[in-house]
Amino acid sequence: MVNRKFLSRLLVGLLILTIAGSVGVVYFGYFQTVNAGLTFSNALHVPPILDPELENGEKVYTFSLQKGNHAFIDGQPTATLGFNGDYLGPTIKVDAGDLVRFNITNELDEVSTVHWHGMHVPPEMDGTPHQPIAVGETWQPYYEIKNEASTMWYHPHTHGRTAHQSYFGLAAFFIIEDDNSKSLAIPQTYGVDDFPLAVQDRRFTDTGDLFYPATGNAFLGDSVVVNGTYAPQLTVAGKRIRLRLLNGSNSRIFRFAFSDGRTFHQIATDGGLLAAPVALDQVKLSPGERAEIVVDFSDNTDVKLISLPDTNLLAMAENAFEGDSGRFDILQINVQPTDDVSPELPSVLNVINGWDESEVDRVRTMRLAGQMSQDANAAADSAIGSGRQIPINGKLMNMARVDEVVTLGDIEIWEITNMGGVPHPFHVHDVQFLVVDRDGDAPPANEQGWKDTTLINAGETVRIIAQFTDFASEDVPYMYHCHIMEHEDNGMMGQFTVVEPDSALAGSDGYMLELNAELHGEMEH
Repeated sequence: MVNRKFLSRLLVGLLILTIAGSVGVVYFGYFQTVNAGLTFSNALHVPPILDPELENGEKVYTFSLQKGNHAFIDGQPTATLGFNGDYLGPTIKVDAGDLVRFNITNELDEVSTVHWHGMHVPPEMDGTPHQPIAVGETWQPYYEIKNEASTMWYHPHTHGRTAHQSYFGLAAFFIIEDDNSKSLAIPQTYGVDDFPLAVQDRRFTDTGDLFYPATGNAFLGDSVVVNGTYAPQLTVAGKRIRLRLLNGSNSRIFRFAFSDGRTFHQIATDGGLLAAPVALDQVKLSPGERAEIVVDFSDNTDVKLISLPDTNLLAMAENAFEGDSGRFDILQINVQPTDDVSPELPSVLNVINGWDESEVDRVRTMRLAGQMSQDANAAADSAIGSGRQIPINGKLMNMARVDEVVTLGDIEIWEITNMGGVPHPFHVHDVQFLVVDRDGDAPPANEQGWKDTTLINAGETVRIIAQFTDFASEDVPYMYHCHIMEHEDNGMMGQFTVVEPDSALAGSDGYMLELNAELHGEMEH
């Protein structure tokens, strides 16, 4: 017979534990700052702009992938990687319509690549695992800048090694301007009232060394660096300031806000200016996403840029170890009074010409996580990492398999459903897309602009729409993948080609590529 007194005490005990656990989640996830107690005394590093050489009408940029030693904490150097330096790299700043060419030399001791995240470029120039740069070799991609004014970035896309190489420092900004952006009354003097902020979570040992485990699973740091600066402070004039926010973390999601709860205006998404400024008091960015915000500091009040966790208790508890939790102090902003008065933000920033669903040529279904297919072709190739393997449409990444075939010129809707228990940022190469809806609801106003990466929450279905123009190749694919870099390295990635309408492959469901064995072997090395 069940002892009712014991059962009653057991239930009360479980209730107390549940309440205590909930209080603990709220306290440590929201009220308690993970990296509390910092003295923000290090001047924020603002990446220099890389100057090109002008040759035959092209802007030619030269840089190297290098090993280095970077002192994050108290002058204690740690092994890092960088472009033309010890950590991160210079900003490339161009205009729409520019012709650009690069001389990129790999001075590392392993193969790497350079991917132009968000850029509309030919597949041969995209910097995917299909364009590896061998040790000691120089890659020379070239293309026309076809994107509109936007904040892009460049980073490795090395098969099975993207997370490791990015974590140790290979990332940098790629800023595009155009006639429209330059005509607007918005802050646009780089390093004066227009600042790029690459925000990354990191973990350090007691001796100041960067720590990164060998498990291959999604990794969260307990410290934050901005542009490679630990405990950074930035002094700005008491007027409107533009901040170009990049979540450059491997896995962590940030909800950017200010310590005094002030309102700011988001003016741009990943791929360009919004139609109009959107007033917010926080903006959520998953790995790979960007947002440009304008903040009015004319009150001359010092403030911190911070990150807040999800205010939903259940979501906070579910995601406590998956990148969507924790309150962080990020950047101390000190304000100096000025006689300059910023103009009001324009009420119109951009014209965004999207598509009607009646124009759609094809709808594709993408299932993130869920069951692995029993199809033999679903197997991953040998470069996949050893961490947690999560499929897309039941398959893991295979360099030789083209998963989707798109016809040049087509307008497509991709219906992406997250069948797992954690959020996944979904990134598509080649195109900028528009979010149609989330679980049937229109996206929030600050998400109604050009995107190349969007967060798909657990159990959520998001529909995106894009047109595939300009570039076609049956032999060289683009990628789509989760931008949690460890998930990507462990197979949460697929490949698509864009083919001419008269191609024999148009309308097919996929095919196998004949890979260059020498290049493929180099990637596996």
